[in-house]
Amino acid sequence: MVSESEPTAVALKYKMDATKATDRKDAKALCSNCNFYTGKPGDANGPCSVFGGKLVAAKGWCASWAKKA
Repeated sequence: MVSESEPTAVALKYKMDATKATDRKDAKALCSNCNFYTGKPGDANGPCSVFGGKLVAAKGWCASWAKKA
């Protein structure tokens, strides 16, 4: 599981709770609907390619968020 204190997470402003991400502009932007997230729908956590496949919170957010195609 990615920790908010890891250097990459800090650099990308990752928050396990997207509502605490001050740079998030789209209220619907979550890790679970990001192009880099490969977890299953409904899972609490899932792998993220931005973090080398480490688990991130489905309800999280980071500055690399890109809408799932």
